[in-house]
Order: sequence, then C-alpha cells, then structure tokens
Amino acid sequence: MAGGDDLKLLGAWASPFVTRVKLALNFKGLSFEDVEEDLSNKSELLLSSNPVHKKVPVLVHNGKPICESVIIVQYIDEAFAGIGPSLLPSDPYERAIARFWAAYIDDKLVTPWV
Repeated sequence: MAGGDDLKLLGAWASPFVTRVKLALNFKGLSFEDVEEDLSNKSELLLSSNPVHKKVPVLVHNGKPICESVIIVQYIDEAFAGIGPSLLPSDPYERAIARFWAAYIDDKLVTPWV
C-alpha cells in the first residue's frame, strides 16, 4: 500500500461512480480495501461516513471519509501527487474541460445510485 496509507472504498459493484474511483485508484497504482455495500441494507460505516447523502462511493483514507466520485478523484490526485501519473491535466484549461465532461456524464448519461 502506498506509503502505509489505509484506503477503503465503500461501493457497489454496478455503480459507474464507484467504477470511476476504482479506475483512479488503479491508475495511480494504489492498494485499497474494496468494501461492497448492500444498498438495501446500508452499513453503519457508510451511514456514518456519508451522513448527508448516505450513498456510495465513499473513500476512507486513514479513517477520514471523502464523498462524491469527482471529489474523490480530485482528492486522490492531490493526496497522492508523487505516486503514479497525474489524473488531471496540469493545464488549467484542459483540467476544466476534463471536469466539464465528468459533470456532463454525471448529469446527462448516468442514473444516480442510492
């Protein structure tokens, strides 16, 4: 595991948002514990980690939860900047374009998960 960091990903196998985070973690070469959630019977860990929306994905890094897939991907890129390639372009304009397409996919092409 990268630098002794404890990473847990609370997710559901069919969620495209969880897949986005798994791709980012794998792209960076980070090891993580994949915690499969039963969305019809959510765990206390999920409910306490994401008390506002109570949904996946949630990345728990050293006991601290990060919610929402796009925010998690940005967090991974920043928290593990020295590990593996960058997930977002270095150019601010190109980063904005990448964020636009991520938001577009979320808003127009994907059904939200509970």
